[in-house]
Amino acid sequence: MKKGRFITKGLSLLLCLMMIVSLAGCASTSASEPTVEEPAVEEALYTPGTYTGTAAGINGDITMEVVVEANEITAITALEHKESPGISDAAFEEIPKAIIEGQTLAVDSIAGATYSSAGIIEAVALALTDAGADIEALSFKEPEVDAESGASKEVEEYETEVLVVGAGGAGLAAAVSAHQNGAKVIVLEKMPKIGGNTIMSGSAYNCVDPSRQEALGIEDSVELHYQQTFEGGDEAGNPEMIRTFVENAYPALQWLESMGMEFKGRIFTVLGGLWPRAHKPVLPLGTGYIGTYENYINEHSDDIQVILNADVFEIMMDGDRVIGVKADGKEKEIIVHASKGVVLATGGFGANVEMRVAYNTIWSDLSTLKTTNHPGATGDGIELAKAVNANLVGMEYIQLLPMGDPKTGSLLGNIEQGVENRMFVNNEGNRFVDEGQRRDVMTAALLDQPDQHMWIVLDKHSYPTGDTKNNFNEAIDDLVEAGRAFKADTLEELAAQIGVDPANLVAAVDSFNKGVENGSDEFGRTLFDQKIDTPPYYAGARVPTVHHTMGGIEINPLTQVLDTEGNVIKGLYAAGEVTGGIHGKNRLGGNALPDTAVFGRIAGESAALEK
Repeated sequence: MKKGRFITKGLSLLLCLMMIVSLAGCASTSASEPTVEEPAVEEALYTPGTYTGTAAGINGDITMEVVVEANEITAITALEHKESPGISDAAFEEIPKAIIEGQTLAVDSIAGATYSSAGIIEAVALALTDAGADIEALSFKEPEVDAESGASKEVEEYETEVLVVGAGGAGLAAAVSAHQNGAKVIVLEKMPKIGGNTIMSGSAYNCVDPSRQEALGIEDSVELHYQQTFEGGDEAGNPEMIRTFVENAYPALQWLESMGMEFKGRIFTVLGGLWPRAHKPVLPLGTGYIGTYENYINEHSDDIQVILNADVFEIMMDGDRVIGVKADGKEKEIIVHASKGVVLATGGFGANVEMRVAYNTIWSDLSTLKTTNHPGATGDGIELAKAVNANLVGMEYIQLLPMGDPKTGSLLGNIEQGVENRMFVNNEGNRFVDEGQRRDVMTAALLDQPDQHMWIVLDKHSYPTGDTKNNFNEAIDDLVEAGRAFKADTLEELAAQIGVDPANLVAAVDSFNKGVENGSDEFGRTLFDQKIDTPPYYAGARVPTVHHTMGGIEINPLTQVLDTEGNVIKGLYAAGEVTGGIHGKNRLGGNALPDTAVFGRIAGESAALEK
């Protein structure tokens, strides 16, 4: 934008100089003729007015309204969109602000909301095109210039009692818990927004809940949750850590509710959960968890400070004790001294291709698969902990999920509502696995299918109306309209739409329905509820995707980090996916969010009470 203005003014100045020289020449031969200089007029950049533009986001169309004066973009507003709340909020707030402040379209996408960011920028560009703008000039980005050799950032230092690194579910739980136990807290987050993987999640929370489960006739026990978690991880998890987890999952849910979080009465079996003990928040995705923590932090902002765009690169030690960290801020280097303790809650490494390839010993190839994780899940906390001699466990245990969006790898667009009422077919229209199995078993079976691609098939039982939403706050009719799901009145018509053999699809549904009648089927499946027999029928495409890294920093039940000899590293704690040893070789579906709440809560308390 600035470049465009410079060129216009430069041309005007040049024309003026040429006119003056020309007139001066005329004056030498015809001095009696008067000369009149007209002021140069700067060409307008836009036709003033209000314009709209519409472009595709990840969940559907985004419509933006743009107001311009002759030479300035003055306002940008989102009129309509279907992007996921919590995930896309930062994009709708920051991108219009950046465009207006810089008077340019050459602005950065918001990490974790790349597709929404691109849709916003494109919609604004289309609106500005109607306003007569030079889009090429607006999109020009000055090349970056290296900082002067040897120059260093200004250092800003902070003092606190508990420092939390990472503002996802586990980190914010730790921050809240530390404050509730009397500590002043600082949270450092390398991304431009809080939330981590938690805010993008399907939100299922496993715990044994006598009040809700008994009301629905569901028998369950903490012992069964322990057994399924232990055996579901091939008995590779630490029994003491698993016991801590399952015994504290329900109290942690009650803790969330005490801060205002609401859960629905519905209890269901989430993909790979093996039992109906998953709780569904009232708010979509993971916004209920993050919003609950955020509300608490905002109410206690005098004692809890969150600093974004702060990329921690070093844990500071005083002898054998952790005393703080150093981080790269947006404009300054940040040093935080923590008198009581540091909690690492930086998540896993699912978005770090090099790291997952280096540690993988189980899957054939993880270099080409996309991931459900947000872009900040790059294993930073694991590397920080290694540098202070922390022990790592189970790093080779990387969970794949058969539920990735074919284009993005994300969980968005997944049409299943629960395990019991849906089935899978491959590109030939045939079933190929027990759809109620462990996640690793289902994914391994999918990897053996043609093109490593499958279809989820279900019916009206899962979507009573077209505006019924999936677990990611997306209405089924919107998914169909966007071409991300398919809808038909007969199975044969559905088969034609998704390109599978209709006879095979009908036979597959018959096989599923017989399983409903008998309570089991030829694949060994036993989790059934209703038949797939009521139109409209729906189908949605899915592929394998990297989902969770079970390995990480070894901790004890107090979340203290252990070194390579099994000793506690004083002043250092860890919680969430950055840790290892809890889920073994395979994490049960629905166990991740209680993991963040249980161990985040314990870590905050442990750090606050550190002596």
